[in-house]
Amino acid sequence: MDNIDIRKYIISNFKEDEEQDIRKSVEESVNSNEDDPLLGLGVFFELLWKNSNEDIKKTIISTIANSIKATN
Repeated sequence: MDNIDIRKYIISNFKEDEEQDIRKSVEESVNSNEDDPLLGLGVFFELLWKNSNEDIKKTIISTIANSIKATN
């Protein structure tokens, strides 16, 4: 089986998409409750993280931590 660079694959698949298309894909991935879409969301998260300043990173981590605590 060929090795594929999942990051490059995901990014190239969305390179020409509009914001609403990306949002729709994120929402569908989150709502699917399947594990496979997590790969794409992980790539999106990596891009978000790398392109965020410290204040945004603190907000992201706080939101994640609070969401984990609120999960039953």
